[in-house]
Amino acid sequence: MNSNKLLSSAEDGSSSEVAHLDTTVSPTPQKVEDSIPQSIDLAAVAVLLQNDNKPSITQSEKPNSERPTTVSAQAQPKPRPRFVPASRWIRFQLWFNTYRKFFTFIVLLELAGMITAGLGHFPYAHENTGGIVIGNILAGVVVRNELFGRLLYLLTNTLFAKWAPLWFRLACTSVLQHLGGIHSGCSISAIGWLVYNLVNLFRDHKGIATGVLAMGVIVCVIIVFTCISAIPWVRNNHHNVFERNHRFFGWIAVIVTWIYIILENGHRNSRSSFSANSYAFAHHQELWLTLFMAIAVVLPWAYTRKVSIHVEIPSPKVAVLRFDRGMQQGLLGRISRTAILEYHAFGIISEGKDAKYHYMVCGVQGDFTRGLVNDMPTHIWTREVKFSGVGNTSTLYRRGIRICTGTGIGAALSTCLQSDQWFLIWIGSDVLKTFGPTIAELIERGVGDRAILWDTKKLGRPKTMELLAEQFYKWNAEVVMITSNWDGNQEMMQGCMQRGIPAFGTLWDF
Repeated sequence: MNSNKLLSSAEDGSSSEVAHLDTTVSPTPQKVEDSIPQSIDLAAVAVLLQNDNKPSITQSEKPNSERPTTVSAQAQPKPRPRFVPASRWIRFQLWFNTYRKFFTFIVLLELAGMITAGLGHFPYAHENTGGIVIGNILAGVVVRNELFGRLLYLLTNTLFAKWAPLWFRLACTSVLQHLGGIHSGCSISAIGWLVYNLVNLFRDHKGIATGVLAMGVIVCVIIVFTCISAIPWVRNNHHNVFERNHRFFGWIAVIVTWIYIILENGHRNSRSSFSANSYAFAHHQELWLTLFMAIAVVLPWAYTRKVSIHVEIPSPKVAVLRFDRGMQQGLLGRISRTAILEYHAFGIISEGKDAKYHYMVCGVQGDFTRGLVNDMPTHIWTREVKFSGVGNTSTLYRRGIRICTGTGIGAALSTCLQSDQWFLIWIGSDVLKTFGPTIAELIERGVGDRAILWDTKKLGRPKTMELLAEQFYKWNAEVVMITSNWDGNQEMMQGCMQRGIPAFGTLWDF
């Protein structure tokens, strides 16, 4: 594909936080092999698209075919391309994604179980409500565990890469990306079962120890506050509040759940007196479920380390963090300056497992990232076991397009560095200058002419979907992965679904 050119780049505005990818699987498009002649120069096409098919002055700055070619245009104000929303049906399909399908299925299924148990047709649930509560909490915790997630991604990428039908691979990616729906669904269901259990206890309160009733109420209140701190509005608008409260309420919930289980099992044989019978304790499922839940919560902290870093400030908008050792593509890392308080997740850029370094690109937007610029650290806390992003499933596909805006390059670049079957489109304002020589050299050395960098400062905002759709068919891609801000994500996801292009976009409900 030596006709592909590197446009000097891109549109700013994606979040500095890690971009989780929102999946909507669309029908596989028909291959249009003859619709775009191979002689067309994509760089020229992109400029023509921007200028409504009026020729622009282009200048090749790097004639060497082994290296990217920069295409510039006359500096003049250009009208912003108008985004026309898709039909309501398409927008509904994008909204009711796999995350919400998981959430809805789990909540409705368990609600049906509660109703059935309340009517006396589900005696197991009525007699073992505590076990169901803890089982739900355990499921919610485990699907958020880094090791569990890495194992699922590893198995999927190992078993189904390339050979499986495209629809099946797309479904695998969708499921892996939206495991958060299981996390949320099980957490809400746990509250429902806990309320059900408390209602039954208070109906027979004369025979129940006061301590059991009190701890049951405390557990319910703590879990409710844990869920409230994680609702999308709090998580997206008050991230520090989410990080601190969701984590600490979660820890408190584990502790009070342990106390509740001990008290309830101790009063199981005699509701009025406590009996610490270790044999009886060991033979109740609640004890083992609570033990596994505690392990899943504590385990990530066992591989938390303080590591040395080098901070590069190429511009006031960006901090580039350099860490030792290489990483596989598609990973995200959590970092903190305090070890225990809030952690912030960013995409990891690396040329491979054997590389000397890996990098994180942090857009300067919040208190944490501003602190990286104003008070550059030499060491930072991180979890050595990174968690997988949906980009990690790029291994499943033969060829693909990775499109991003601004700081979204942090989540996107590794895929294109580590596979020559992926094409990069990066949209932002003067990105090579804004993001500095480190990122520029990685792209030039590892991606080369498999990239389009669209400079909105020179070229204005592109007609993104025309650019993306053309390159999708020209590259003979199977899938598109998007990392952008809300507006950019909506435009591209709706456009891809309209055209039947399978696409995975940025996820905010995770």
